Amino acid sequence: MLAGTGGARAQGREVRLLMLGDSITAGYGLARGEGPPARIEALLRAKGRQVRVLDAGVSGDTTAGGRARLEWALADRPNAAIVALGGNDALRGLTPQQMRANLTAILDGLAARDIPTLLAGMMAPPNLGAEYGREFTAVFTELAAARPQLVFYPFLLEGVAGDPALNQADRIHPNPRGAQVLAERMLPAIETLLDRVAPSASG
Repeated sequence: MLAGTGGARAQGREVRLLMLGDSITAGYGLARGEGPPARIEALLRAKGRQVRVLDAGVSGDTTAGGRARLEWALADRPNAAIVALGGNDALRGLTPQQMRANLTAILDGLAARDIPTLLAGMMAPPNLGAEYGREFTAVFTELAAARPQLVFYPFLLEGVAGDPALNQADRIHPNPRGAQVLAERMLPAIETLLDRVAPSASG
């Protein structure tokens, strides 16, 4: 772990951190620089980590969309990745089985390239029913349990969802303060992820 940390900081080498997501990642409704990727990058640099967060968020994307564009997202040769997809699968009522297949393919693609990965979970809206909600959440927890090499952050919007003061009028997308809270809450897990980047992989 210490060696990984040294690799992330030594000699000013920059670590490229991919954030593959949907409108939450893309900062829907926010000015440039206000979304989660920019906030995460600023927090990491304030802690002395030379990290560039690659914003691969596309509004409206499902896990199928993320799967389809994974190769494109990897063209920037990231050293680590955050997978933050699934919210739109629930909003569109897609089956948890479909989501599991897509996330499995994404995680397999990253593992095949030895890219340390953080999986951020999501929760389904309550109007889809308790059974759907349980199956939906189980996809993330079971994928994480089966892949001990993953860093798992159970809920991307932890501490933000449901708080009117931290969300835009649609009650779905974080406002600037919400994006900051999201980044602050995720930071410890992201630092754990970055500590897994091999020294030779940075730069």
